[in-house]
Amino acid sequence: MRFSRILCLALVVSTSATFAEDANGPYKVINTAKVGGEGGFDYVYADSEARHLFVVRSGKDLGRISVYDLDTLKLIKEIPNVVAGHGVAIDPKSGRGFTSSKPVVMFDAKTLEPIKAIDVSGKPDGIFFEPATERIYVLSHEAPNVTVINPADGTIAGTIEVGGAPEQACADGKGHVYVCVEDKAQVAVIEAKTMKTTGHYDLGENGGTPAGMAMDTTNGILFVYCRAQKMCVIMNAADGKILTTLPTGAGVDSAEFNPKSMESFSSQGDGTLTVIKENDPTQFAVEQTVQTKAGAKCSTLDTKTGQIILITADRSAPAAGERRGATVPGSFTILVVGK
Repeated sequence: MRFSRILCLALVVSTSATFAEDANGPYKVINTAKVGGEGGFDYVYADSEARHLFVVRSGKDLGRISVYDLDTLKLIKEIPNVVAGHGVAIDPKSGRGFTSSKPVVMFDAKTLEPIKAIDVSGKPDGIFFEPATERIYVLSHEAPNVTVINPADGTIAGTIEVGGAPEQACADGKGHVYVCVEDKAQVAVIEAKTMKTTGHYDLGENGGTPAGMAMDTTNGILFVYCRAQKMCVIMNAADGKILTTLPTGAGVDSAEFNPKSMESFSSQGDGTLTVIKENDPTQFAVEQTVQTKAGAKCSTLDTKTGQIILITADRSAPAAGERRGATVPGSFTILVVGK
């Protein structure tokens, strides 16, 4: 999930749905907090039960986890010594948190105190908790593609190859893991118990550069968000059959599904949040396109409130020969989208 990746500007028109204006939907930005703090950033993670919001900040001598109060958005604590970090995942049973960094930092999710560093190979990027085996999955664009960690003691359970560069992933809670393979336009299927890749689903002509994924675990529906064509490929998780495709914004990097509202959300770097409504397991529509803020490409779902939290920062005008400008100091901002 590198912000520097070039976004494809090709326009793909879908007859299935069109973008809705903010006024035509229930969601809007309900809170904006410029919290500042220097360093780069990537993923954002909400621990809805503990009411903590985690953002890993990166940069020379700046690597840390910034922990905010999920309700007030005030900074609570910073956990230091995170090298080249991207995201956070938490095992709710053991109460252990982990960073996708090198080494991985293991910490107590309640006290927010570091426990130990875990040496891993590859180049950690994405991270998530797999509930069936109760393990942490660390994703890497370099081999090994996946490092699996036992959260109780921080030992490495094994590694998995998925045949390409993984981005976001999700699990069905029944022992299956689905991983966006960004450079192959595929979804890799993993059996969690054996930690083996058992197959790949092709995303078709509208599925280039998959970078965000969400899942309706009840009905076995995957929402795979693809940068190249600015499309969401919706497929059956059991066999990879494509059900439909719908348009999104440009520069997707995160996605979530809220089973209470039957909505999938995707955050894009162009400053939009796409809301797709699952009317039933065969009928889907773009319900709303919410205007957020440029650069807000990563998001997380607060499962308790149903709100979406996004992060971004301002950038200066690019200098001659540069594609983008530098991050404006102190401009790091948290956005909350809700009804």
